Amino acid sequence: MRRSSTFARQVLLVRVGRRDGVAAAGTDLTSPEHRYLDRQRRRYGLDRYQRTEVEAVAPVSPAVGPTAPVDDAASMSIPLLPGARTTGRRVKFALVNACTLASLVLGINAIFVAMQGQVRLAALLLIACVAFDGLDGALARRFGVASPFGAQMDSLADMCSFGLAAPVVVYASLAGEAPRAAAAVAAALVAACAAIRLARFNVSPKDGRFFCGVPTTMAAAVLALTVALGLPLPGLVQIAGVALLAFAMVSSFPYAKLARLVKLPPWLWLAPVVGALVDIRLTFALIVVGYLVSGPVLWLHQRRTA
Repeated sequence: MRRSSTFARQVLLVRVGRRDGVAAAGTDLTSPEHRYLDRQRRRYGLDRYQRTEVEAVAPVSPAVGPTAPVDDAASMSIPLLPGARTTGRRVKFALVNACTLASLVLGINAIFVAMQGQVRLAALLLIACVAFDGLDGALARRFGVASPFGAQMDSLADMCSFGLAAPVVVYASLAGEAPRAAAAVAAALVAACAAIRLARFNVSPKDGRFFCGVPTTMAAAVLALTVALGLPLPGLVQIAGVALLAFAMVSSFPYAKLARLVKLPPWLWLAPVVGALVDIRLTFALIVVGYLVSGPVLWLHQRRTA
């Protein structure tokens, strides 16, 4: 074994020396010993081995000089608030994110309250979630502290409040009015469509005029108001409405944003106000149906004018 290992080292030294055009230290290329080793090398087919195998035994240092050390902590540090990090901007940034966290906490408490059977109170907590969700975005734009961190926080809070809490509240409100299996499927459908809607919104280009599908905030507001008002509808009809609203979230139909609706002529707002004074439940149902139908109508209009 010792002799064979010595022979292998000698063969490698001779081979490396001949390949690089220089003889190893103390090696005579014309000596009988070298000729013997050369014959043995050819006999055992050592010529087929590549340089990489020799370097695996004795690695060769790269020709370039040492690189500067990399500070992993510095390279992974990402500021949560872009721009000037003054005390005033930090306070505004904290206030905006406090609104986002308030929406998340209210959504969690809506789940707890719904589990105790107080569905009306849970629906009111969801309405408060909608209010805080709209407030954080408005404050972020007004204070100039919008950031990718805030956008991700808002998306996660929306999934908790509108993608999880809203289906739980709806499921609790349907207890005793519809089959549990059907109510569970409808609630799960809302959660799944809300997750798809939020993920698509995060990666899609933004349109200043229309939403692509019903936003999760508006869908949760519709569900919460439906429970809070206690619409006198059969359980299966309510389940069908919940499923329709879930599919509307992931549809490609354009829905007008609230900023465009506010700019409508004042006389158009007179009918809903009068209707709410006469029968608020019927007026709410007609407004929801009209908004859901507006998406396909706008889609058909865009296709005809394109």
